[in-house]
Amino acid sequence: MRSSGRNSNRNNRGAGKGRDDQKKRAERPRPEARRYEQAGQEGGPGARPAGAGKGQGGKPGGRPAGADKQGQGARKRSAPARPREYEAQIEERNRSRHTKPALKLPKTFGEPEGERLQKVLARAGMGSRRACEELIDRARVEVNGSIVREQGMRVDPEKDEIKVDGLTIATQSYLFFALNKPAGVVSSMEDPDGRQCLGDYVQNRETRLFHVGRLDTETEGLILLTNHGELSHRLTHPRYGVTKTYLAAIQGPLPRDLGKQLKSGIQLDDGFARADHFRVVENTGKNYLVEVSLHEGRKHIVRRMLAEAGFPVDKLVRTHFGPLALGDQKSGWLRRLTQPEVGRLMKEVGL
Repeated sequence: MRSSGRNSNRNNRGAGKGRDDQKKRAERPRPEARRYEQAGQEGGPGARPAGAGKGQGGKPGGRPAGADKQGQGARKRSAPARPREYEAQIEERNRSRHTKPALKLPKTFGEPEGERLQKVLARAGMGSRRACEELIDRARVEVNGSIVREQGMRVDPEKDEIKVDGLTIATQSYLFFALNKPAGVVSSMEDPDGRQCLGDYVQNRETRLFHVGRLDTETEGLILLTNHGELSHRLTHPRYGVTKTYLAAIQGPLPRDLGKQLKSGIQLDDGFARADHFRVVENTGKNYLVEVSLHEGRKHIVRRMLAEAGFPVDKLVRTHFGPLALGDQKSGWLRRLTQPEVGRLMKEVGL
């Protein structure tokens, strides 16, 4: 009898202990539902899991009494605000990302050097891009002495020598003008006495121009204006022998050997002066219109030569400067030279 009573007591205690264990396991949250605290706050690693013990008020998880009456938002407490210094550092770091200098990529990944040849030709006045491509297809364009046979070639206009039909084109920012200078205009860009000068015809030009050589104040005709110093120097230097042609109105009759005298040389105060070519263009009674060509550029040289030979000049017009002709350009008109004309000038002096 005693043994059976003992066994029943043991069973009752075991059953009670089992119920307590089940109650504890029911109160303990599942692993996926556990929340951790950091430095004494919820949600941090290393803190005791919620419901693992009893805190204030005897509630599991250490929460004070009455916490269950708050909503779900109260359970998820927000993290403390970051200091202003830290926010400023983040803002500065974000700004620095956008203020970094551009990366210098290798040439393989960067823009190709130079410009397309047809674009340079078109800008130089050789026609539309399509027309310039046709010039390349016809093998009429050469770069640095080699004929270009394929499209898409890139060039440096500042360094490469580009020619079309053997004539160099001006690819840089050079300007070339031809003026039919009227009589009475001074061959200078400015005149201190207030007389009409060449500068009056180019006042609206942003680039400073200068005249190539001179013409007497009473002499009319072709005079060049440019900002290309080397070309101007060579066109006026006796070494290159650029020929200038004039039409002179004189009074006759003329001796048959006048042309021979001028070609042989006329003695002037500053030495002999010789003409390269002479011919009679027109004759009406005693009025003669003669053509004189020479490569010298001394002051009043044509007037002085004809006056020394006994035929003072009534009117003088320069009609040609090297390969350029005055043509039907009206007196006082300024025109821009074409690229072929510039090319012929450069070829004349070896540029």
